[in-house]
Amino acid sequence: MRRPLLCIVFTAAILFSCNSSKNATITVPSEWVGTWAAAPQLVEPGNMPPQPGLRNNTIRQVVRVSAGGGKLRVQFSNQFSKQPVTIKSATIAVAKEGSRIDDATQALLRFSGKETVTMQPGTELFSDPVDFKLRPGSLLAITIYFGETSPSLTGHPGSRTTSYILGGNQIKSADFKDAVKTDHWYVIKGIDVMTSPKAFAIAVLGNSITDGRGSGTNRQNRWTDILSERLLTNPSTQNRGVLNLGIGGNCVLRGGLGPTALARFERDILSQSGVKYLLILEGINDIGGIKNADEVPEIAQQLIAAYALMADKAHAKGMKVYGCTILPFQKSFYDTPFRQRARDIVNEWIRTTRKFDAVIDFDKTMRDPDDLRKILPDLHDNDWLHPNEAGYEKMGTSIDLNLFAQ
Repeated sequence: MRRPLLCIVFTAAILFSCNSSKNATITVPSEWVGTWAAAPQLVEPGNMPPQPGLRNNTIRQVVRVSAGGGKLRVQFSNQFSKQPVTIKSATIAVAKEGSRIDDATQALLRFSGKETVTMQPGTELFSDPVDFKLRPGSLLAITIYFGETSPSLTGHPGSRTTSYILGGNQIKSADFKDAVKTDHWYVIKGIDVMTSPKAFAIAVLGNSITDGRGSGTNRQNRWTDILSERLLTNPSTQNRGVLNLGIGGNCVLRGGLGPTALARFERDILSQSGVKYLLILEGINDIGGIKNADEVPEIAQQLIAAYALMADKAHAKGMKVYGCTILPFQKSFYDTPFRQRARDIVNEWIRTTRKFDAVIDFDKTMRDPDDLRKILPDLHDNDWLHPNEAGYEKMGTSIDLNLFAQ
């Protein structure tokens, strides 16, 4: 029987405790579980690295993991680039304030035993496994010294986290205090951890609301972060990884930014390690692109068919799938009567279909009880569409953790 919920989400995997040690004792591992991920896309011209750029220079990128463990591997992507990208050296370490790292934890990443690797266009790769005591919910710094890079880069522009670029080989520097700053990620795609046999990941497929537009830079307070913190501190849901695979401006069917949800589903969801649950919060940008009332029935039914297809594919991989209702958007730049009608059709299907194992009703959580088509006035980022920090807090805390207890 389906169990109704309060929100809409895509999630992933959780980690343990950070501090690398060459002599660390590693418990017998079970399998890889995702603890952090970002959906790759072709980086737009306005989001490219600032000078001095990445070629023959070093970048330090900070990420927040979820699940913890004693061994990890890092995934890198050159999926959307047109030329090879060479990593001359890469390390991982516990991140401290700003660009600083705990130097004692820094571990060198290798690729088939070598320090240097070249990624050809359209390819991705994992580092070799490395012993690393990864604390759940901690911040990690991935530092990369590049050789030749591509004019067209693969990355994730919506990092909501500051990265730091220094000229030349600075791979061993503990502090990038004089670095050029940029709030984007480049080349990094995911981190997997070897952890408890009871651990698994929650993958979240979404657009800017999952990616975190309106959350605080370097505050790690997207709704998926809030959910992850709650899972980690709840005794019955420890060892859960949460993977945020949102892309700002993303669409399910066509158009938008980045590959559509349908086009990226195999890579961004089905190929993730150890995923047991999938949350889907997509569709508002498709609805926002409807041009007139005549298009409503067709677009709404195409969205419904896409959700059903993704649910079927995830079920075939043994995942449970939770559908998330689309948030209110009255008074936003998407607001028209016919687009409201499309949202009503889609949300009604999400709430009543048997394709989903449960529903997270973010619409109900975020709407104004005095005007059900509007988001609560104190929960949006001044555009009546994207939640603000308080809105993401409400979304993350509204989800029933019992959905992930088994």
